[in-house]
Amino acid sequence: MSITLKDVEHVANLARLELSDAEKSQFTDQLNAILKYAEKLNELDTDNVEPTSHVFELVNVMRDDVQKESLPIEKVLLNAPDEEDDQIKVPAVLE
Repeated sequence: MSITLKDVEHVANLARLELSDAEKSQFTDQLNAILKYAEKLNELDTDNVEPTSHVFELVNVMRDDVQKESLPIEKVLLNAPDEEDDQIKVPAVLE
């Protein structure tokens, strides 16, 4: 697979980039060099390698959820700028 000048122009257009002819040519060469380097991965013997989603084993560092008492509504409403019917009143978003 190789990148053409037309491919670079298309991506630049999608990204709303204005590139000079020299920049288009430079990016075409650079992207093709990157793809050529990535093709080296095809030389690796991966027959006995088990597929993984991460290189290292993931460990959950989150604590367990613990159910506990909520604050009393009176205490919560002390911090509210405005309240109505035991609920925090906020400005209307939609009219």
